[in-house]
Amino acid sequence: MTMTHTTEGFSGEIATYGGFADTIGGVATVVLAIIGLSGVYPNVLLGIATIVFGAALLIQGGTLLSEFARLTFPAGMVTSSQDQVGGIGSLSSVFLVGAGGVILGVLALIGIHPVVLTAAAVIAFGAALVMSSNTVMNLHQMKASMLRASGMQTGSEILAGDVVSGSAGIQVIAGVAAIVLGILAVVGHMPADLSLIALIELGATLILSGTSLSLIVLSFMHPARMS
Repeated sequence: MTMTHTTEGFSGEIATYGGFADTIGGVATVVLAIIGLSGVYPNVLLGIATIVFGAALLIQGGTLLSEFARLTFPAGMVTSSQDQVGGIGSLSSVFLVGAGGVILGVLALIGIHPVVLTAAAVIAFGAALVMSSNTVMNLHQMKASMLRASGMQTGSEILAGDVVSGSAGIQVIAGVAAIVLGILAVVGHMPADLSLIALIELGATLILSGTSLSLIVLSFMHPARMS
C-alpha cells in the first residue's frame, strides 16, 4: 500500500508542477507581450513570447497525457469512460501546435518574416485552445467518476468541477478571439500590435488553465488508506 501511495503522490507532484509551469509560461507570455506592446523591441519580444507560449503548450500537453495515462477504473466503468477518453485526441494537436509555435517563433526571432510567422502561430495557438477546451473538463469528470466508484467525494472535488467548467468556456472564447486577431494581423492591420494583444489574452488563458489543472490534481489527492 505504501508503494501505491508513493507512486500516486509522485505522479501528482509531476502534474502539479506541470500546471505550475503552465502558469509561469502564461505569466511570462503576458509580461513579454505587454513590454513589446509598449514599444520596447516589439518584433523581438513578439518572437520570444511566441516561443515561450509554444513551450508552455508542450508542457501542458505532456502533463495532461500523464494524468490520463495513470487513471484506473473498475471493470464496469471502462465502457462508460471511453466516450470521455475520445475527447483527449485533441492533445496531439496541442503538441503539434506547441512545437510548431516554437519553430515559428525561432524563425521570426532570426528575422524571417517575423510579423507573418508570429501571426500564423497566434492563429494556430487559438485553434489549439478551442480544440482542447474540453480536455481538462474530461480529465476532471473521469477522476470524479473514479472517486465516486470508490465511495468517496469531497468538497474540493466539487469546487474544482465548478472552476474547470468556467475555464473551459473562457478558453473557447479566448481561442476564437486569438484566431480573429491573428487573421487581422496576417492581412496587415497593425500586425505586430494585434499579435501581441492576442498573446496577452492567450497567456492569461494559459494561467487560468494551468491553475485549473493544479486544482484538479490537488482536489483528488488523498492520504493513503491503511489496509
